[in-house]
Amino acid sequence: MAVCSGFGAVRGCLGGKRDTGLPGHGHPGGGRGCGCRRRRCRGALGRARALRAATGRSFKSSISAAYGTLSDGHGGCFAADACGTLFMSSQTSRYTGAPYFAAISALKVGADLSHVFSTQDAAPVIKSYSPELIVHPVLDSPSAVQDVEKWLPRLHALVVGPGLGRDDALLENVKGILEASKARGIPIVIDADGLWLVAQQPALIQGYQKAVLTPNHMEFSRLAEAVLGDPLDGRDRCRAVLSLSRALGNVTVVQKGEQDVISDGEQVLTCSQEGSGRRCGGQGDLLSGSLGILAHWALLAGPEKTNGSGPLLVAAFGACALTRQCARQAFQKHGRATTTTDMITELGPAFSRLFETSAGADGGVAPTGELRL
Repeated sequence: MAVCSGFGAVRGCLGGKRDTGLPGHGHPGGGRGCGCRRRRCRGALGRARALRAATGRSFKSSISAAYGTLSDGHGGCFAADACGTLFMSSQTSRYTGAPYFAAISALKVGADLSHVFSTQDAAPVIKSYSPELIVHPVLDSPSAVQDVEKWLPRLHALVVGPGLGRDDALLENVKGILEASKARGIPIVIDADGLWLVAQQPALIQGYQKAVLTPNHMEFSRLAEAVLGDPLDGRDRCRAVLSLSRALGNVTVVQKGEQDVISDGEQVLTCSQEGSGRRCGGQGDLLSGSLGILAHWALLAGPEKTNGSGPLLVAAFGACALTRQCARQAFQKHGRATTTTDMITELGPAFSRLFETSAGADGGVAPTGELRL
């Protein structure tokens, strides 16, 4: 899927103040979601110092800063090339929901355009879901790589994986598209079967620091075994995510879970924003679509607007917090009947509450998370 990013990047880009504290200071938080059970920070995560939990206000300020950089002051995008375009893929008519959820989520977050590159039989189904998506039925064409490549100058981010499937011929085309996109320096979010492809051939994204991987528990274990030859200790998620990111050459990794754990190989961040009491299929697609556009915005804003933290780390935190806030708001309205369609309806209000409204005023909320390293 490809998307054109709208009004502004995550307004403040995460970067809250970091307090290094003193050597031997207790571990910040040590929550069960992260798995860090020792009271003293050690090794890669500790470096003989503790980092105090970043406040929700700091996260909000940082994400809001990147958003403001791209805003014209009225919630609009100041230039067409600041608005981005996203790429999504789908294999067959059986897997049309995932690319639709990701593509429409990018539009709802603020993308100007959202392109879906699909197989021929999936295209009319996806198009029927929304007239706002631009659908290209080329992914199973013998000239698929060339057909997509001619669009790359207009695309600002790629989301690869939702609805993709594992057909060998299709995956060969996706590999060619990934290589062409890397050559142009386009940020790439990889999820679902795109992660399966990376686990088979880690060299596809090795060292490409504009890539973000969004694995769940099983996908993360598969990647860790493929890259490190070891599924890693699941009890220490912070260390595990940091290790995988570094092994891939500082590719940003978002391990989804009770708390989302994010690392770019330099810092480790957890997102503990309150979500929903219900899980339903499609939430990961909402995350990947939102992240595609936030990644473009954050990179455009640059490190000076993310308070020194990596732009993709900030974008990933923003997307995780946004997805959780959407889930919470939808669940408050629909309870056990909540579906991803209900969550997508909440994207605009949730974005506003998190990043455009002061915490505690007019319904604004502060994103919740901790900077671990």
